[in-house]
Amino acid sequence: MADARLPRGWTLQKIRDVSGVREAVALAPDRPVQWVSVTEAHEMQCPEIVLGFHSLCLLKPVDGDDWYMGSLYDDGSIDCWTTCGDLYEALSDL
Repeated sequence: MADARLPRGWTLQKIRDVSGVREAVALAPDRPVQWVSVTEAHEMQCPEIVLGFHSLCLLKPVDGDDWYMGSLYDDGSIDCWTTCGDLYEALSDL
């Protein structure tokens, strides 16, 4: 597995402070990810950054600036179901 990464300019403590989740962690990005909605589901490419918050996560795709929120499952897979424009907004929405 690739090493876990943090977003540029962010520390794990800052992520925990903004989200209010003391157990927030950076996770390795090489894991199965899919986008799910009422009308569709499709595989997404491996993300650049994955942040875990118990059973929720935030991820940033390699080729984009948006952040995706989703469910983090025990097997490491992720189902994303919404997007946020920036990390601060996404952390605040947790």
